[in-house]
Amino acid sequence: MTLLRTTHPTFSNLFNEFLLPDVAPQTKRTSQVKHSLPKVNIRELENGFTVELAAPGYKKEDFKIELDNNLLTISAAVKENPEETHKYTSKEFSYQSFTRSFTLPKSIEGEKIKASYENGILNVEIPKKEIVKATKTITIA
Repeated sequence: MTLLRTTHPTFSNLFNEFLLPDVAPQTKRTSQVKHSLPKVNIRELENGFTVELAAPGYKKEDFKIELDNNLLTISAAVKENPEETHKYTSKEFSYQSFTRSFTLPKSIEGEKIKASYENGILNVEIPKKEIVKATKTITIA
Protein backbone atom coordinates (compact mmCIF):
# COMPACT_ATOMS: atom_id res chain seq x y z
CA MET A 1 0.00 0.00 0.00
CA THR A 2 1.38 3.44 -0.96
CA LEU A 3 0.63 6.59 0.98
CA LEU A 4 0.21 9.76 -1.06
CA ARG A 5 2.10 12.76 0.30
CA THR A 6 1.75 16.41 -0.61
CA THR A 7 5.22 17.30 0.71
CA HIS A 8 8.51 15.50 0.53
CA PRO A 9 9.35 14.05 3.94
CA THR A 10 12.76 14.65 5.42
CA PHE A 11 14.67 11.94 7.22
CA SER A 12 13.62 13.32 10.66
CA ASN A 13 9.96 13.34 9.59
CA LEU A 14 10.23 9.74 8.42
CA PHE A 15 11.92 8.80 11.67
CA ASN A 16 9.20 10.52 13.75
CA GLU A 17 6.37 9.14 11.68
CA PHE A 18 7.42 5.52 11.41
CA LEU A 19 9.70 4.76 14.34
CA LEU A 20 8.56 6.96 17.22
CA PRO A 21 4.93 5.76 17.30
CA ASP A 22 6.15 2.28 18.19
CA VAL A 23 8.70 3.48 20.73
CA ALA A 24 6.76 6.37 22.30
CA PRO A 25 3.29 6.82 20.81
CA GLN A 26 2.56 10.05 22.71
CA THR A 27 5.72 11.82 21.50
CA LYS A 28 4.51 12.27 17.95
CA ARG A 29 1.00 13.35 18.86
CA THR A 30 1.89 15.93 21.49
CA SER A 31 4.73 17.47 19.50
CA GLN A 32 2.56 18.10 16.45
CA VAL A 33 -0.59 19.36 18.17
CA LYS A 34 -1.30 22.99 17.46
CA HIS A 35 -3.29 24.72 20.19
CA SER A 36 -5.71 27.34 19.00
CA LEU A 37 -8.89 29.03 20.09
CA PRO A 38 -12.05 28.87 18.01
CA LYS A 39 -12.57 31.86 15.74
CA VAL A 40 -15.34 34.28 16.69
CA ASN A 41 -17.50 36.76 14.79
CA ILE A 42 -19.28 39.44 16.82
CA ARG A 43 -22.01 41.53 15.23
CA GLU A 44 -23.82 44.47 16.74
CA LEU A 45 -27.40 44.81 15.66
CA GLU A 46 -29.96 47.46 16.51
CA ASN A 47 -31.50 45.32 19.26
CA GLY A 48 -28.49 43.34 20.45
CA PHE A 49 -25.29 41.47 19.70
CA THR A 50 -24.66 38.11 18.03
CA VAL A 51 -21.59 36.04 18.85
CA GLU A 52 -20.78 33.27 16.35
CA LEU A 53 -18.11 30.83 17.52
CA ALA A 54 -16.74 28.25 15.06
CA ALA A 55 -16.39 24.94 16.93
CA PRO A 56 -17.04 21.99 14.62
CA GLY A 57 -17.06 18.48 16.03
CA TYR A 58 -18.49 19.39 19.42
CA LYS A 59 -21.91 18.50 20.81
CA LYS A 60 -24.10 21.12 22.43
CA GLU A 61 -23.65 19.31 25.75
CA ASP A 62 -19.89 20.04 25.56
CA PHE A 63 -20.42 23.81 25.90
CA LYS A 64 -20.77 25.85 29.05
CA ILE A 65 -21.84 29.50 28.85
CA GLU A 66 -21.70 31.69 31.94
CA LEU A 67 -22.44 35.35 32.61
CA ASP A 68 -20.77 36.89 35.67
CA ASN A 69 -21.71 40.56 35.94
CA ASN A 70 -20.71 41.77 32.47
CA LEU A 71 -18.22 38.98 31.66
CA LEU A 72 -19.52 36.34 29.23
CA THR A 73 -17.46 33.14 29.29
CA ILE A 74 -17.86 30.38 26.71
CA SER A 75 -16.01 27.13 27.31
CA ALA A 76 -16.05 23.59 26.00
CA ALA A 77 -14.48 20.38 27.19
CA VAL A 78 -14.36 17.05 25.41
CA LYS A 79 -13.08 14.01 27.22
CA GLU A 80 -11.36 11.34 25.19
CA ASN A 81 -12.70 7.86 25.67
CA PRO A 82 -9.92 5.82 27.33
CA GLU A 83 -11.88 2.62 26.67
CA GLU A 84 -11.57 3.10 22.91
CA THR A 85 -10.07 -0.10 21.53
CA HIS A 86 -9.28 1.02 17.98
CA LYS A 87 -5.66 0.94 16.91
CA TYR A 88 -4.94 3.81 14.54
CA THR A 89 -2.06 3.98 12.10
CA SER A 90 -2.59 7.75 12.05
CA LYS A 91 -4.82 9.87 14.27
CA GLU A 92 -5.21 13.58 13.54
CA PHE A 93 -8.65 14.27 15.04
CA SER A 94 -8.43 15.99 18.39
CA TYR A 95 -10.91 18.06 20.30
CA GLN A 96 -9.41 20.24 22.95
CA SER A 97 -10.88 22.23 25.77
CA PHE A 98 -11.06 25.98 25.35
CA THR A 99 -12.34 29.07 27.14
CA ARG A 100 -13.18 32.44 25.58
CA SER A 101 -14.32 35.45 27.62
CA PHE A 102 -15.93 38.67 26.45
CA THR A 103 -16.65 41.86 28.39
CA LEU A 104 -20.17 42.97 27.59
CA PRO A 105 -21.51 46.51 27.80
CA LYS A 106 -23.84 47.37 30.66
CA SER A 107 -26.63 47.94 28.13
CA ILE A 108 -27.30 44.21 27.63
CA GLU A 109 -30.21 42.18 29.00
CA GLY A 110 -28.37 39.29 30.69
CA GLU A 111 -31.51 37.35 31.62
CA LYS A 112 -32.57 37.05 27.97
CA ILE A 113 -29.35 35.64 26.44
CA LYS A 114 -30.03 32.64 24.18
CA ALA A 115 -27.66 30.14 22.57
CA SER A 116 -27.94 27.53 19.83
CA TYR A 117 -25.47 25.17 18.15
CA GLU A 118 -25.89 24.12 14.54
CA ASN A 119 -23.51 22.99 11.79
CA GLY A 120 -20.42 23.56 13.95
CA ILE A 121 -21.33 27.15 14.85
CA LEU A 122 -22.33 28.21 18.35
CA ASN A 123 -24.65 31.25 18.12
CA VAL A 124 -25.14 33.39 21.21
CA GLU A 125 -27.84 36.08 20.98
CA ILE A 126 -27.34 38.92 23.46
CA PRO A 127 -30.23 41.39 23.52
CA LYS A 128 -29.81 45.03 24.50
CA LYS A 129 -31.99 46.63 27.15
CA GLU A 130 -34.89 48.54 25.73
CA ILE A 131 -34.44 52.23 26.22
CA VAL A 132 -37.76 53.79 27.02
CA LYS A 133 -38.09 57.18 25.44
CA ALA A 134 -40.50 59.05 27.59
CA THR A 135 -41.96 62.16 26.09
CA LYS A 136 -42.17 64.91 28.62
CA THR A 137 -43.87 68.22 28.17
CA ILE A 138 -42.03 71.06 29.80
CA THR A 139 -44.06 74.05 30.91
CA ILE A 140 -42.57 77.46 30.65
CA ALA A 141 -42.68 79.39 33.91
